[in-house]
Amino acid sequence: MDRIKKAVSVLMHDGLVVYPTETVYGLGADALSDEAILKVYEAKKRPLAMPVSIAVSDMDMLYAVCRVEPEMEAFLTAFLPGPVTVVLPARKTIPAILTGGTGLIGIRMPAHDLALQLIAEFDAPITATSANLHGGKDPVMPAECTVPYEFLIDGGMLPGTPSTVIDLTGKRVLRAGADIDRVAKFLLTM
Repeated sequence: MDRIKKAVSVLMHDGLVVYPTETVYGLGADALSDEAILKVYEAKKRPLAMPVSIAVSDMDMLYAVCRVEPEMEAFLTAFLPGPVTVVLPARKTIPAILTGGTGLIGIRMPAHDLALQLIAEFDAPITATSANLHGGKDPVMPAECTVPYEFLIDGGMLPGTPSTVIDLTGKRVLRAGADIDRVAKFLLTM
């Protein structure tokens, strides 16, 4: 069994998978399963009130989980896939626990072939939080993934700069990270 198929099998059973992105290693679980999401919070020792982003493999999957206003389209086209997390209004299909009660969801579409293959093969969004204990160092190598998991897809050494987080509903940067200069310039045109 190849590693993507094995990872999908783990996800289908509400398990946790560590996967590479173009930034850091992510901790993936079925983003539509309350049981799997709770495992992510427990594994990271993350407070339940804090939202967790999700990763999608294409624009169709993005539109299925969040609402996009026409003026947001250009930003999404310019930056996804890429090292940017966009915060958008969540659809009702997204478990409330992921939004931290805000009604908003962070969306990643990683520019990493293994991550995109995993999500596409699973055919549903997965969680997109770093594979470390809450507040810990962002993992750039498999040995730095400090959370419990069932399976790890080794992508070697990763760049290590976390994604830039942008709230597209308020057109503001929530966390500066990868590609921040280009994001900031683009925001001025919106």
